[in-house]
Amino acid sequence: MGVERSGGGDPERTLALLWRDHAAAGRAGDKPAKGRRPRLTVGQIVRAALSVADREGLTSMSMSRVGEELGVGTMSLYTYVPGKAELIDLMVDAVLSERDLPGPGDPRPEGWREQIELYAERTREAYRRHPWLRQVSTVRPPLGPGLMAQQEYLLSALSDIGLSPRQMTAAAGAIVTFVDAAAAVSAEYDHVERTTGESADAWWAARGSFWEDYFDTTRHPAITRVWREGGFDAAAAEANAESYRFGLRRLLDGIQALTGQLR
Repeated sequence: MGVERSGGGDPERTLALLWRDHAAAGRAGDKPAKGRRPRLTVGQIVRAALSVADREGLTSMSMSRVGEELGVGTMSLYTYVPGKAELIDLMVDAVLSERDLPGPGDPRPEGWREQIELYAERTREAYRRHPWLRQVSTVRPPLGPGLMAQQEYLLSALSDIGLSPRQMTAAAGAIVTFVDAAAAVSAEYDHVERTTGESADAWWAARGSFWEDYFDTTRHPAITRVWREGGFDAAAAEANAESYRFGLRRLLDGIQALTGQLR
């Protein structure tokens, strides 16, 4: 599975495109070169790219494939978007924006934990809708409206629970790291089942001989004890869901303990 990286395009052009709908950047990102009659918008190109990636995978998403999707020549796309690197940033930020996280003054869950859980569930839903997202490294993220809305939401959720500013940013970073990783694993489970036609449980069942022929109980006493006491009884999907819920709850417990609210 190949990995793409966000943040690899021309910085100024990318920022202008990401913020094309905001007054500070004007609407230059949606305009073609001077003298040409506009046939498309950047938004249409991004939606077409998302459609291709959702159906066919990120490796199939290219400028030429997006041109085919829109019924235009590849070169005409470069009038609006400089290249694939910038387009990937636009795609990622569009998906982040889809989560529609509550902004300042918008209704939201009352408790901070419930607010984080809302963020987590909407992020998991985004990965389910766009499984290719797991193939994009956002170590250098697209600095667009979607990312800024995420940061604003998380920091506002954590702002009144007794953390210092540095602790708030660290906690928000830990939440994003855990939720994104868990969402990517869940999306990968779903992708593998769809593409192979074999469920995770069927895959494990086909390797049942491992436990009789290769597994050494004396070298793996902890695994053996947990297995005999029912620790591995859950189906694969259930075990994955339990791991996610356990991890998120314990992470939030840790943040809450830091504030002195959990003893």
